[in-house]
Amino acid sequence: MEENEELNDEGLESQEKPQDSLTRVTGMYKDWFLDYASYVILERAVPAIEDGFKPVQRRIMHALKELDDGRYNKVANVVGHTMQYHPHGDASIADAMVQIGQKDLLIDTQGNWGNILTGDSAAASRYIEARLSKFALDVVYSPKITEWQLSYDGRKKEPVNLPVKFPLLLAQGAEGIAVGLSTKILPHNFNELIDASFKHLRGQRFKLFPDFPTAGIIDVTNYNEGMRGGKVRVRAKISTLDKNTLVINEIPYGTNTSSLIDSILKANDKGKIKIKKIEDNTAAEVEILVHLPSGLSPDKTIDALYAFTACESSISPLGCIIEDNKPLFIGVREMLERSTDYTVELLKAELEIQLGELEEQWHFASLERIFIENRIYRDIEEEETWEGVIAAIDKGLKPHTKNLKRAVTEEDIVRLTEIRIKRISKFDLEKAQQLIESLDERIAQTKHHLAHLVDYAIDYFKELKKKYGKGRERKSEIKIFDDIEAAKVVIRNTKLYVNREEGFIGTSLRKDEYVTDCSDIDDIIVLTKKGEMMVTKVDSKTFIDKGIIHVAVFKKKDKRTTYNMIYKVGRGGPSYIKRFNVTGVTRDKMYQLAGDKASAEVLYFSANPNGEAELITVLLRQSGSIKKLKWDLDFADLLIKGRASKGNLVTKYPVKRIELKEKGVSTLKPRKIWFDDIVNRLNVDGRGELLGEFKGDDLLLIIDQKGKVKTIPPDLLTRFNDDMIVLEKWNPNKPISVVHYEGEKERYYIKRFLIENSSKEELVISEHPKSVLELVSTDWRPVIEIEFVKPRGKDVKPNQQVDIESFISVKGIKAIGNQLTTEKVKNINTLESLPFEEPKDPIPEEIEVVDEESVDGAKEDKDAKDDSSEQTTLF
Repeated sequence: MEENEELNDEGLESQEKPQDSLTRVTGMYKDWFLDYASYVILERAVPAIEDGFKPVQRRIMHALKELDDGRYNKVANVVGHTMQYHPHGDASIADAMVQIGQKDLLIDTQGNWGNILTGDSAAASRYIEARLSKFALDVVYSPKITEWQLSYDGRKKEPVNLPVKFPLLLAQGAEGIAVGLSTKILPHNFNELIDASFKHLRGQRFKLFPDFPTAGIIDVTNYNEGMRGGKVRVRAKISTLDKNTLVINEIPYGTNTSSLIDSILKANDKGKIKIKKIEDNTAAEVEILVHLPSGLSPDKTIDALYAFTACESSISPLGCIIEDNKPLFIGVREMLERSTDYTVELLKAELEIQLGELEEQWHFASLERIFIENRIYRDIEEEETWEGVIAAIDKGLKPHTKNLKRAVTEEDIVRLTEIRIKRISKFDLEKAQQLIESLDERIAQTKHHLAHLVDYAIDYFKELKKKYGKGRERKSEIKIFDDIEAAKVVIRNTKLYVNREEGFIGTSLRKDEYVTDCSDIDDIIVLTKKGEMMVTKVDSKTFIDKGIIHVAVFKKKDKRTTYNMIYKVGRGGPSYIKRFNVTGVTRDKMYQLAGDKASAEVLYFSANPNGEAELITVLLRQSGSIKKLKWDLDFADLLIKGRASKGNLVTKYPVKRIELKEKGVSTLKPRKIWFDDIVNRLNVDGRGELLGEFKGDDLLLIIDQKGKVKTIPPDLLTRFNDDMIVLEKWNPNKPISVVHYEGEKERYYIKRFLIENSSKEELVISEHPKSVLELVSTDWRPVIEIEFVKPRGKDVKPNQQVDIESFISVKGIKAIGNQLTTEKVKNINTLESLPFEEPKDPIPEEIEVVDEESVDGAKEDKDAKDDSSEQTTLF
């Protein structure tokens, strides 16, 4: 190639030569790839905002309309007809048609179209049938306002866009992967979309959230209007059938019963959860029974199903549509606004065409009346030429055309000549006038609709909701999810062992000392005789250091587990005592808890899950003139500080041994627990209603609407049902008062009782199907008011107040109680309780927890330095 040849950006020569030309491969690739990417984006993967269809879907709907005669058509026939417009294989068309049919909106289906709940595929297209639904016929088609284009081979005409007068894209949802971009628009509720269209037309604000055909529970906190970066969390609906059985009635969007069961079995095989067996009873509705081994917590298993299986998943929407042959990224709010505005434009176009047609009908009806009423047809009897006939009729009409809305054209006159003699002979002037008047009314009505277009559009949407909205209520329940920590709900699927002398821990050391059950995602805390501490991931075999004195599963941010320790610094050096927590550490980092000297040694150590402080005895070696060789120490006298603190001096003399004299009680303050009714869970973070301060043995009292009463420990993993009517800290000495309707005796009764068996769930009303729990009070001295039904022909009995404490004494939980009244009761209301001062328990002296936790090494050193400068010699 000559040196003076220059190439432009496309790789083509700027100066063409007759013999030599050059096209670089990079230029070809750039052009071809752009063409291909544009084709995939516009013609295959992304729907248009105007009608919500991808090209294949639009062509299917057009083919269905061409074949529509009210009867079902074989899907194979529809697919073949669609291939006249869609230049691809029949399989892709059939798959797209099945997807439309399964959404149960546009296509009326017959045969086996598959099941979105079980994942079963549809039968072959030659075995199933389809026709357009009434909704599709009403909403999707309007040939007079449709813009047409030639099909790919030029033989047929197909719509550029179908005139869809409904936010169909948001109702059905859409998903597609193109070249360089993708789209994922989630389906929304039919009635909610219409309500949102109302609000948009009225200038009001609205919110839209997804609604899935598989139902389930969804958290839309971060939906972000369906735009990039948003997220929807979806969960299966799981409930407790009995203490050993869970039932799944609704599944998350994007899953089916087969994939869901496979994920549960896989989690069970990995040891994340523990189940006995699974039964799939799904038919028209989902029913999966999960049988649990005896003794396993159903609440914890539900959380584990959400944490480790497909029972919870996250969907990331991405709103991408085609507008003016370009991809556009917008949210669902803007999609609905554009769709609604487009619907208004379509309705306006239909009204304008309708007005034009009505005015044409009025014009010709008026001309026909003039032509026949004034016998103008007789004026053409003498005419011998066509031009003469036209001129004669035109001349005869002129005196009578003053009230017409437009001029008479030659086409109008030609049309008059085509009126048959039979019609002229049977012409009824009165009927003709009635027709013209009815046309006047319709024209006036159409003009009124055009003048009040927004009101007309609102009425149109109202009619759609009235006609097709029944049975399309929301399926997915919107809730705010609680975050589940996998480490708290995972089943302990392996065993941890330790070789203390050699310094190894792990799950494979089965010949050594067993420590505890653990899971494969747990962290393990280890302390050695030298006062070293490490937190490490559980593994088959891990070396820590020789002389391990403590091994346990580590709980992050645990401020209640307190470690009590006495250690000596160096050989023959002083001994120190300290109490500390370990809340946050760096994994696999060795921490020094007994100073930096290599000869440090731990003399006494205990780990206390609830901050217990024991009493110990210190014995010294006989050395020199030491007078006191033995004394007691109480860990309760020490403050709980950071793990890096040096502690208080016990003695500067050598220690012979340390003995446990007496186990201690917790020195921590009772734990405050709140109930968050948004997620129906307990927490210690201050969210929701404060239930009280709980010590180690305190329980919660729960009573539900079915009359079931039970007490449970305040476990933060417990799930509470929506029918719960009482949740409070249980006082074993406080009676519970219940008003109930006894179904068998058909009377109201009052009972007062104490819970005698705190580990048993009991029913406080009879099992008769008409028995109802009317009212529950956990006050000491409750008062109720009875409203009576007015007897026929008599005055109503005045309301009666009942002091329950005086009315009935405390009896057994199974007692029916005392009959409240023999009269017919209208209402039973709770009044203000009588005053009562509950005796208070003596408050134990509380030990303050000083939180000096830090994972920063410099901070630890500083704490140690500060503590060493303020030592207190105990003895």
